Amino acid sequence: MAEISFPFTESNESGGREVVSQLDWQSMSKLWGGDRLDFKLVNASYNGSAMPFDARVINGRTIELKPGAAWVGGFYYKSDSILTVDVEANPTENPRKDTIVIRTDVVKGCANIVVVKGQPSKSPIAPRPQRIAGQRWEMVLHEVTAPAKDGAITLLNVAPYDMPARIATPWNTRVTADYHDTGHFFYDMDSNNNDTQYEAFNGRDGYMVTRHLGKARTYTPQIVNTGKLPSGILYRGLWRWIAPNTVHFSIDIENTSNTDVKQSGTGPLSFTLPVNPTSGIGQHFSGQMINSNYDAGMPNYVQLSGMSNMGNKTNVVRIFYPSPKYLSEGLDYLLTFPRKSSIVFSGTYEANAL
Repeated sequence: MAEISFPFTESNESGGREVVSQLDWQSMSKLWGGDRLDFKLVNASYNGSAMPFDARVINGRTIELKPGAAWVGGFYYKSDSILTVDVEANPTENPRKDTIVIRTDVVKGCANIVVVKGQPSKSPIAPRPQRIAGQRWEMVLHEVTAPAKDGAITLLNVAPYDMPARIATPWNTRVTADYHDTGHFFYDMDSNNNDTQYEAFNGRDGYMVTRHLGKARTYTPQIVNTGKLPSGILYRGLWRWIAPNTVHFSIDIENTSNTDVKQSGTGPLSFTLPVNPTSGIGQHFSGQMINSNYDAGMPNYVQLSGMSNMGNKTNVVRIFYPSPKYLSEGLDYLLTFPRKSSIVFSGTYEANAL
């Protein structure tokens, strides 16, 4: 039979089967979710001793494990009382790494906690879990270090845990998140088409947008520290959240007029970001001026640098450029935005959302 499918009410000549074997069951059920403990991580912090299958060493080489439950290779395992397992002695000159696993044995038709012994070595490697459908399927709970000459063994909890399911919302995602535990990812599908699609996370640091999905958002950057601007200044800006508290942006401000824009007031010409940068650290931005006609006595291409100093609580970034007089002078304030020129900046920065 080239095609097989199951489970159906009745078997048929088209490959549909009614009876499901253990291997069929495992083939299906292991796709319902990966191996993990039946314990959702929904709190901001945990005490290790309160976790399922928490382990401690007693009597030198015996390990005691607390109760717990898990999904392993498509089968459910549960221990409702304290269990103990023994780690073999290691009298050799080299250390050894073992593992404590939940082993689903499909042939035997059961799942149990066992110790898998590794090989002594100067740089020991713990045994890899067996994952053979229809035979043995293992999930590691703890890594055990057995030092040379029967030294005191130590444990490292490496079990995978369950996490809250992802939640989709048509709108009002921020408010929806207030009614759910820590650890949920939320997806705003923007079903009313009034904003943008995005992903957010309810974490230990609070609710945060983790990334925008789809097209970049537009915004209108501004030139700051100028007098009255001439007509003909074009503002283009794109931005998006690309990670928690991290923004990527691009701006292109074009002076299409026949008037040079001059600095007015204190400080250099500056531009605005779509979201305030964090005030906890200074941040640098890279840009360029395209001045094809060499207006205002400036070169046709000018390297620009932007700076948001520590303590800056606004969205304003000051603009600098290489001193036109003396290389040894470093950077000067940008005081002129020439006619028929463009200022372009793009980059990634740490925002102030957290």
